[in-house]
Amino acid sequence: MKTIDVCLSPELMHLYPVQDKTVVVVDILRATSCMVTAFAHGVESITPIANLEECQNLKLRGYVISGERDGKKVEGFDKGNSPFEYMGEQVRGLKIAFTTTNGTQAIEKSKGAKDVIIGSFLNLNAVAKYLLLNEHNVLVVCAGWKGKVNLEDTLFAGALVDKLKDYLGPDCDAPLAAQHLYNIAKDDMVSFLNASSHVRRLNKLNIHDDLKFCVTPDQYTVLPRLINGVLQLR
Repeated sequence: MKTIDVCLSPELMHLYPVQDKTVVVVDILRATSCMVTAFAHGVESITPIANLEECQNLKLRGYVISGERDGKKVEGFDKGNSPFEYMGEQVRGLKIAFTTTNGTQAIEKSKGAKDVIIGSFLNLNAVAKYLLLNEHNVLVVCAGWKGKVNLEDTLFAGALVDKLKDYLGPDCDAPLAAQHLYNIAKDDMVSFLNASSHVRRLNKLNIHDDLKFCVTPDQYTVLPRLINGVLQLR
């Protein structure tokens, strides 16, 4: 039986050999939700970049530069970190360079994996189907917040573990903990997350609609995959 494990923070990645694993990177609020939404609306590619200046420099090469620091759109960037900025015909065919406080850092740390895909509640079922058909063991990497654990990414990990429980066995206790947490929260995740640190942080930016959208399962069927450092549809 294949296994599934959960890394609750990128700072713990040194504990998880990834060379033979499929890694699912998740940053529910809001990087991976933005990425999935963008591909569902027709972007050509997204280049995830950890370094802010490197991302800025790609504007000179024709990229749309997007992202945030501390939840706020970077001054001078074309787009920020709300999924509603990545909808409609305006994004079709774009090549986007994307940098965020947590999500793109987690992708950077996952690059040694056999396979890296992007997960969110918005494409939860597409992620689960891919992992069922994939031959590798699975590691869910939660982006967290500046190295600390957060609730929303852990809930996604738990939802994925729960969906795959008959097919992938837990590799340690982290998947079990995430699964139990998800089962407590699943009937009203918005209310469950209201007291979480990142939601309280983002509420100052008035993004309640983002929160509701980002925890709504299966809005899209797309599955972004990292190929030679660039996210594309598989």
